[in-house]
Amino acid sequence: MISTAIISYGISSKTFHIPFITTHGGFSLDMILERSGETCKEKFPSVKVAKTIEEVLHDPSIELVVITSPNTTHFPYAKAALEAGKHVVVEKPFTNTSAEALELIELSKKTGKICSVFHNRRYVADFLTMKKILDDGLLGEPREFFAHYDRFRPDPRTYGLWREHELPGSGVFYDLGPHLIDQALVLFGKPSYITADIRKMKSYSKVDDFFDVKLEYKNLIVTLHSSMLVREMGPRYMIHGTKGSFIKHGEDPQEDLLKAGVVPTGPDWGKEESTYFGLLHTEVNGKEIKEIYPSLKGSFGYYYDNLYQSIKGDLPLKETAVDGYNVIKLIELAFESSSQRKTLNVTGLL
Repeated sequence: MISTAIISYGISSKTFHIPFITTHGGFSLDMILERSGETCKEKFPSVKVAKTIEEVLHDPSIELVVITSPNTTHFPYAKAALEAGKHVVVEKPFTNTSAEALELIELSKKTGKICSVFHNRRYVADFLTMKKILDDGLLGEPREFFAHYDRFRPDPRTYGLWREHELPGSGVFYDLGPHLIDQALVLFGKPSYITADIRKMKSYSKVDDFFDVKLEYKNLIVTLHSSMLVREMGPRYMIHGTKGSFIKHGEDPQEDLLKAGVVPTGPDWGKEESTYFGLLHTEVNGKEIKEIYPSLKGSFGYYYDNLYQSIKGDLPLKETAVDGYNVIKLIELAFESSSQRKTLNVTGLL
């Protein structure tokens, strides 16, 4: 088993990481960094509690360090962990700058240790379903793609308060943008141009709470959008192609289940309710089809399956440090585009 340490015992670690580490069978949760208190022992009485990152990195038994602490710590903690000879998982955003991401890429190569970014939204029902539809050519050539990550949050946050402070990596674009950008890169590859509008919509906001980003490809426009002032949700995804369209409402069920304490096991984990299945309207072999298209089953556990096999040497890593870098580079270009109010060439991606 892979001896694992979690850095920070907060919402991210409790919701998205620990449930899949402890149910996998290939990982052993042996240490948690919890600076104040030892609340993690209520659920994990045998785990070692560290008070500093140094305690974690100086423990020779720890093989994997999973970093879920605030964004300002991602780069220094990941760098220190790699230098200590540990494999590393970094929550999104991977780093706060592309220069930091490049340094981690080189350090991972130098040390021979895995450095992975937790782009878990590759493993949700809607994304997996859309990828299959596109791969199967059911829409012909895609021409427009719309992705929305909207919420209704008119009041200040009650947790993760640092996200709304003027700190590196704060704001909704660094929070939710990596999900949508990574999905676009997986589906369509590297864009040629980027046009972004990133702004503060709420009167009290100190950091961005809205973004509308357009990625231009040859004969394809990708629109990525998020607002915290959407009370009535529209479609979450829309794809329009030369043969047809796919429209998808609702959100993958995993996050709500995990927050409710449901253990991610069993054959039905990650299955979406049929009421949220998307609408496929297209043409196949000259016949018009307009029907509900069943969603594929998602699981954030697929990420840890691949990570385990990658550490053991059997499979290539899917969510690499290069993936993390490309997302951060596009975030930087988007902020530049928004501040200059113009379309920019996309350069510098790996």
